[in-house]
Amino acid sequence: MNGILPLYKPKGMTSHDCVMKVRKLLHIKKVGHTGTLDPNVEGVLPICIGEATKIIPFLSDLQKVYIAEIALGKSTTTEDTDGEVVEVRKVTQAPSDEEVKEVLQNFTGKIEQTPPIYSAIKVKGKRLYEYARKGIDVERPVRHVTVFSIEKLPLNSETTNERIRMKVTCSKGTYIRTLCVDIGEKLGYPAHMAYLQRIESDSFHLDETYTFSDIQQKVNNQDIEALLLPIDQGLRHLYTLNVDEDIKEKVLYGQKLPLPKKHIETNPFKVMFQDKLLAIYEKHPKNKHEIKPVRVFNL
Repeated sequence: MNGILPLYKPKGMTSHDCVMKVRKLLHIKKVGHTGTLDPNVEGVLPICIGEATKIIPFLSDLQKVYIAEIALGKSTTTEDTDGEVVEVRKVTQAPSDEEVKEVLQNFTGKIEQTPPIYSAIKVKGKRLYEYARKGIDVERPVRHVTVFSIEKLPLNSETTNERIRMKVTCSKGTYIRTLCVDIGEKLGYPAHMAYLQRIESDSFHLDETYTFSDIQQKVNNQDIEALLLPIDQGLRHLYTLNVDEDIKEKVLYGQKLPLPKKHIETNPFKVMFQDKLLAIYEKHPKNKHEIKPVRVFNL
């Protein structure tokens, strides 16, 4: 069984929990995910199965898209709803749409972020949350990330004027929690992330996803294969080099090949024979006249 299962991760589960549950449901050990989501976050979590686990390193650097809500007037230790309250300030007048939109634009492009103390970033061999739980102060490394766009969205009727709803398209490693806190600070209030949903990850979209209930139903109907997308669909961002039957055999044996005369637009790139994914290759780092395999698939 090989392919990509676009899972809709529910709240309350870690990404590792999801991997373990998929293993149990599908009775397969070779399973991995392509980008961690915190337990209180829901949304798109592509799960790679079988030979698809080989492409995980080629997916994690792609952009993500989120729907987030900022709650103004209260900050927490974890920068979301799970933490202890740090500061409270009453929101006497909600910022206008114009104020919010102006502030949001300040956070587009390449920005600096200081990761939350309750995060999995490693400092001196330990996760930041390990220091936090022991009450140890530690200097957090500044990270550089890219926010491609932020769009203010209408609030749901049930939410208050102390909330700001937005759509964020960003690079790998962006902490939406921290973004919410920083935006609140620019608006003059302590803030935290009240809600987060990932609607796109690694070129997989919300409308492609399956819930665990959907998966269980497919298992019951012995229709597991219907859940899986082809492995090459996870490599839509890579250039495709199509080869003939003779070259196909060389690729499957993991041989180096002469650099094609045609312009290769990405590095690495995928090699295919007809509609079959054979391998991921890259330009040889030491010999500019060759290409060499990075991953070869046994499909």
